[in-house]
Amino acid sequence: MSTTLCQVMGFLVSSLGVVGCIMSAAMDMWSTQDLYDNPVTAVFQYQGLWRSCVRQSSGFTECRPYFTILGLPAMFQAVRALMIVGIVLGILGLFVCIFAMKCIRIGTMEDSAKANMTLTSGIMFIIAGLCAITGVSVFANMLVTNFWMSTTSMYQGMQNVQNRYTFGSALFVGWVAGGLALIGGIMMCLACKGMVPEESRYKAVSYNASGRNISYRTGPYKAGSGYEPETKTRKGPGYEEAPRSEDAGRSYPSKYDYV
Repeated sequence: MSTTLCQVMGFLVSSLGVVGCIMSAAMDMWSTQDLYDNPVTAVFQYQGLWRSCVRQSSGFTECRPYFTILGLPAMFQAVRALMIVGIVLGILGLFVCIFAMKCIRIGTMEDSAKANMTLTSGIMFIIAGLCAITGVSVFANMLVTNFWMSTTSMYQGMQNVQNRYTFGSALFVGWVAGGLALIGGIMMCLACKGMVPEESRYKAVSYNASGRNISYRTGPYKAGSGYEPETKTRKGPGYEEAPRSEDAGRSYPSKYDYV
Protein backbone atom coordinates (compact mmCIF):
# COMPACT_ATOMS: atom_id res chain seq x y z
CA MET A 1 0.00 0.00 0.00
CA SER A 2 2.80 2.40 0.83
CA THR A 3 4.48 1.68 -2.52
CA THR A 4 1.30 2.45 -4.43
CA LEU A 5 0.73 5.63 -2.41
CA CYS A 6 4.30 6.79 -3.03
CA GLN A 7 3.95 6.11 -6.74
CA VAL A 8 0.64 7.97 -7.03
CA MET A 9 1.94 10.95 -5.04
CA GLY A 10 5.09 11.03 -7.18
CA PHE A 11 2.97 11.02 -10.33
CA LEU A 12 0.78 13.89 -9.10
CA VAL A 13 3.70 16.02 -7.91
CA SER A 14 5.60 15.41 -11.14
CA SER A 15 2.52 16.31 -13.18
CA LEU A 16 2.25 19.64 -11.38
CA GLY A 17 5.94 20.24 -12.02
CA VAL A 18 5.68 19.52 -15.75
CA VAL A 19 2.60 21.73 -16.11
CA GLY A 20 4.42 24.49 -14.24
CA CYS A 21 7.42 24.20 -16.57
CA ILE A 22 5.13 24.57 -19.59
CA MET A 23 3.44 27.62 -18.08
CA SER A 24 6.76 29.18 -17.15
CA ALA A 25 8.17 28.76 -20.65
CA ALA A 26 5.04 30.23 -22.22
CA MET A 27 4.82 33.27 -19.93
CA ASP A 28 6.05 36.66 -21.14
CA MET A 29 7.19 38.03 -17.79
CA TRP A 30 10.64 36.53 -17.49
CA SER A 31 12.05 40.02 -17.01
CA THR A 32 10.12 43.17 -16.11
CA GLN A 33 11.11 46.80 -16.17
CA ASP A 34 12.48 48.11 -12.89
CA LEU A 35 10.34 51.01 -11.65
CA TYR A 36 12.41 51.87 -8.58
CA ASP A 37 13.68 55.22 -9.92
CA ASN A 38 10.65 55.97 -12.05
CA PRO A 39 7.47 54.68 -10.40
CA VAL A 40 5.22 56.81 -12.63
CA THR A 41 5.63 55.93 -16.27
CA ALA A 42 3.39 55.78 -19.31
CA VAL A 43 5.06 52.67 -20.71
CA PHE A 44 5.84 49.42 -18.94
CA GLN A 45 8.05 46.87 -20.68
CA TYR A 46 8.53 43.18 -19.99
CA GLN A 47 10.15 40.33 -21.90
CA GLY A 48 9.83 36.58 -22.23
CA LEU A 49 11.63 33.80 -24.00
CA TRP A 50 9.71 34.24 -27.22
CA ARG A 51 8.61 37.86 -27.41
CA SER A 52 8.83 41.29 -25.77
CA CYS A 53 5.78 43.30 -24.78
CA VAL A 54 4.96 46.96 -24.03
CA ARG A 55 1.99 47.97 -21.94
CA GLN A 56 0.80 51.54 -22.01
CA SER A 57 -0.98 53.47 -19.28
CA SER A 58 -4.19 53.32 -21.28
CA GLY A 59 -4.22 49.54 -20.90
CA PHE A 60 -3.20 48.74 -24.45
CA THR A 61 -0.57 46.00 -24.70
CA GLU A 62 1.51 45.28 -27.78
CA CYS A 63 3.80 42.25 -28.07
CA ARG A 64 6.42 41.63 -30.69
CA PRO A 65 8.07 38.21 -31.18
CA TYR A 66 11.78 37.80 -31.69
CA PHE A 67 12.20 37.50 -35.45
CA THR A 68 15.82 36.41 -35.19
CA ILE A 69 17.61 33.46 -33.70
CA LEU A 70 21.25 34.15 -34.43
CA GLY A 71 20.92 37.72 -33.20
CA LEU A 72 19.98 36.61 -29.68
CA PRO A 73 22.64 36.08 -27.00
CA ALA A 74 24.06 32.58 -26.66
CA MET A 75 22.97 32.28 -23.03
CA PHE A 76 19.44 33.26 -24.00
CA GLN A 77 19.32 30.47 -26.56
CA ALA A 78 20.74 28.05 -24.00
CA VAL A 79 17.88 28.89 -21.64
CA ARG A 80 15.39 28.17 -24.41
CA ALA A 81 17.02 24.82 -25.11
CA LEU A 82 17.03 23.81 -21.44
CA MET A 83 13.36 24.61 -21.00
CA ILE A 84 12.39 22.71 -24.15
CA VAL A 85 14.42 19.65 -23.13
CA GLY A 86 12.88 19.71 -19.65
CA ILE A 87 9.35 19.92 -21.02
CA VAL A 88 9.89 17.09 -23.53
CA LEU A 89 11.41 14.79 -20.92
CA GLY A 90 8.65 15.61 -18.47
CA ILE A 91 5.90 14.76 -20.97
CA LEU A 92 7.60 11.50 -21.93
CA GLY A 93 7.99 10.67 -18.25
CA LEU A 94 4.27 11.19 -17.70
CA PHE A 95 3.36 8.76 -20.48
CA VAL A 96 5.77 6.14 -19.17
CA CYS A 97 4.53 6.63 -15.62
CA ILE A 98 0.89 6.10 -16.62
CA PHE A 99 1.65 2.61 -17.96
CA ALA A 100 3.85 1.85 -14.95
CA MET A 101 1.19 2.59 -12.32
CA LYS A 102 0.74 -0.36 -9.99
CA CYS A 103 -2.97 0.29 -9.62
CA ILE A 104 -3.49 -0.06 -13.38
CA ARG A 105 -3.32 -3.56 -14.84
CA ILE A 106 -2.44 -3.74 -18.55
CA GLY A 107 -2.43 -7.23 -20.02
CA THR A 108 0.04 -9.60 -18.39
CA MET A 109 2.71 -7.06 -17.53
CA GLU A 110 4.91 -8.28 -14.71
CA ASP A 111 5.84 -6.28 -11.64
CA SER A 112 9.50 -6.25 -12.62
CA ALA A 113 8.67 -4.53 -15.91
CA LYS A 114 6.56 -1.94 -14.10
CA ALA A 115 9.39 -1.36 -11.64
CA ASN A 116 11.79 -0.64 -14.50
CA MET A 117 9.30 1.73 -16.13
CA THR A 118 8.76 3.51 -12.81
CA LEU A 119 12.50 3.99 -12.40
CA THR A 120 12.79 5.29 -15.97
CA SER A 121 10.02 7.84 -15.47
CA GLY A 122 11.57 8.94 -12.17
CA ILE A 123 14.92 9.59 -13.84
CA MET A 124 13.17 11.55 -16.60
CA PHE A 125 11.38 13.73 -14.04
CA ILE A 126 14.64 14.39 -12.17
CA ILE A 127 16.42 15.46 -15.36
CA ALA A 128 13.45 17.61 -16.40
CA GLY A 129 13.43 19.37 -13.02
CA LEU A 130 17.17 19.99 -13.17
CA CYS A 131 16.87 21.41 -16.69
CA ALA A 132 14.11 23.80 -15.61
CA ILE A 133 15.96 24.96 -12.50
CA THR A 134 19.20 25.42 -14.44
CA GLY A 135 17.52 27.37 -17.25
CA VAL A 136 15.73 29.72 -14.87
CA SER A 137 18.88 30.24 -12.79
CA VAL A 138 20.97 31.08 -15.87
CA PHE A 139 18.40 33.66 -16.98
CA ALA A 140 18.30 35.12 -13.48
CA ASN A 141 22.08 35.42 -13.49
CA MET A 142 21.90 37.31 -16.79
CA LEU A 143 19.39 39.74 -15.29
CA VAL A 144 21.52 40.35 -12.21
CA THR A 145 24.62 41.02 -14.31
CA ASN A 146 22.84 43.43 -16.64
CA PHE A 147 21.10 45.15 -13.73
CA TRP A 148 24.32 45.95 -11.87
CA MET A 149 26.09 46.99 -15.05
CA SER A 150 23.28 49.47 -15.79
CA THR A 151 23.30 50.71 -12.19
CA THR A 152 27.05 51.30 -12.24
CA SER A 153 26.83 53.22 -15.50
CA MET A 154 24.04 55.37 -14.12
CA TYR A 155 25.91 56.28 -10.90
CA GLN A 156 29.05 57.12 -12.84
CA GLY A 157 27.22 59.98 -14.54
CA MET A 158 26.71 58.26 -17.85
CA GLN A 159 23.44 58.73 -19.61
CA ASN A 160 20.96 55.95 -18.95
CA VAL A 161 20.11 54.84 -22.46
CA GLN A 162 18.54 51.51 -21.56
CA ASN A 163 16.03 50.37 -19.01
CA ARG A 164 16.92 48.10 -16.13
CA TYR A 165 15.09 44.80 -15.81
CA THR A 166 14.43 42.69 -12.75
CA PHE A 167 12.97 39.29 -11.99
CA GLY A 168 9.60 38.46 -13.50
CA SER A 169 6.91 36.15 -12.21
CA ALA A 170 7.85 33.43 -14.72
CA LEU A 171 11.17 32.88 -12.95
CA PHE A 172 9.51 32.02 -9.66
CA VAL A 173 7.04 29.73 -11.42
CA GLY A 174 9.95 27.95 -13.11
CA TRP A 175 11.85 27.49 -9.86
CA VAL A 176 8.83 26.01 -8.09
CA ALA A 177 7.93 23.80 -11.06
CA GLY A 178 11.47 22.46 -11.36
CA GLY A 179 11.52 21.67 -7.65
CA LEU A 180 8.21 19.80 -7.88
CA ALA A 181 9.41 17.76 -10.84
CA LEU A 182 12.61 16.92 -8.97
CA ILE A 183 10.74 15.83 -5.83
CA GLY A 184 8.27 13.78 -7.87
CA GLY A 185 11.12 12.00 -9.66
CA ILE A 186 12.75 11.09 -6.37
CA MET A 187 9.46 9.68 -5.08
CA MET A 188 9.10 7.56 -8.22
CA CYS A 189 12.59 6.15 -7.73
CA LEU A 190 11.74 5.28 -4.13
CA ALA A 191 8.53 3.59 -5.24
CA CYS A 192 10.51 1.49 -7.71
CA LYS A 193 12.44 -0.11 -4.85
CA GLY A 194 9.25 -1.49 -3.30
CA MET A 195 7.94 -2.85 -6.60
CA VAL A 196 10.88 -5.16 -7.31
CA PRO A 197 9.77 -8.77 -6.63
CA GLU A 198 11.70 -10.62 -3.94
CA GLU A 199 13.96 -13.37 -5.24
CA SER A 200 15.63 -16.16 -3.36
CA ARG A 201 19.24 -15.47 -2.49
CA TYR A 202 20.38 -19.05 -2.92
CA LYS A 203 19.66 -20.82 -6.16
CA ALA A 204 20.16 -24.53 -6.91
CA VAL A 205 23.20 -25.27 -9.04
CA SER A 206 23.42 -28.48 -11.08
CA TYR A 207 26.76 -30.00 -11.94
CA ASN A 208 27.19 -32.19 -14.99
CA ALA A 209 30.07 -34.65 -15.30
CA SER A 210 32.36 -33.80 -18.18
CA GLY A 211 33.51 -36.41 -20.65
CA ARG A 212 31.77 -39.76 -20.94
CA ASN A 213 28.38 -40.38 -19.46
CA ILE A 214 28.91 -41.96 -16.07
CA SER A 215 26.10 -43.66 -14.22
CA TYR A 216 26.17 -44.29 -10.51
CA ARG A 217 24.28 -47.08 -8.77
CA THR A 218 23.39 -46.83 -5.17
CA GLY A 219 23.74 -49.85 -2.93
CA PRO A 220 24.16 -50.85 0.70
CA TYR A 221 27.26 -49.50 2.35
CA LYS A 222 29.54 -52.04 4.01
CA ALA A 223 31.71 -50.78 6.81
CA GLY A 224 35.19 -52.28 7.09
CA SER A 225 38.14 -52.02 9.36
CA GLY A 226 40.47 -50.97 6.60
CA TYR A 227 42.72 -54.08 6.86
CA GLU A 228 40.89 -56.38 4.45
CA PRO A 229 42.85 -57.41 1.36
CA GLU A 230 41.81 -55.71 -1.76
CA THR A 231 40.99 -57.90 -4.70
CA LYS A 232 41.92 -56.42 -8.01
CA THR A 233 40.36 -57.69 -11.13
CA ARG A 234 41.74 -56.71 -14.43
CA LYS A 235 39.41 -56.79 -17.27
CA GLY A 236 40.53 -55.98 -20.72
CA PRO A 237 38.45 -54.95 -23.67
CA GLY A 238 36.23 -57.75 -24.87
CA TYR A 239 36.46 -59.61 -21.56
CA GLU A 240 33.22 -61.19 -20.48
CA GLU A 241 32.70 -63.22 -17.36
CA ALA A 242 31.20 -66.62 -18.10
CA PRO A 243 28.01 -67.43 -16.24
CA ARG A 244 28.25 -70.01 -13.52
CA SER A 245 26.12 -73.09 -13.95
CA GLU A 246 24.42 -75.21 -11.32
CA ASP A 247 27.05 -78.05 -11.67
CA ALA A 248 29.95 -75.85 -10.85
CA GLY A 249 30.19 -77.19 -7.26
CA ARG A 250 29.61 -80.93 -8.07
CA SER A 251 32.60 -83.39 -8.05
CA TYR A 252 32.98 -85.95 -10.90
CA PRO A 253 34.79 -89.34 -10.54
CA SER A 254 38.16 -89.70 -12.27
CA LYS A 255 39.30 -92.58 -14.52
CA TYR A 256 41.27 -94.19 -11.71
CA ASP A 257 38.10 -94.78 -9.69
CA TYR A 258 36.97 -97.47 -12.15
CA VAL A 259 40.13 -99.54 -11.99
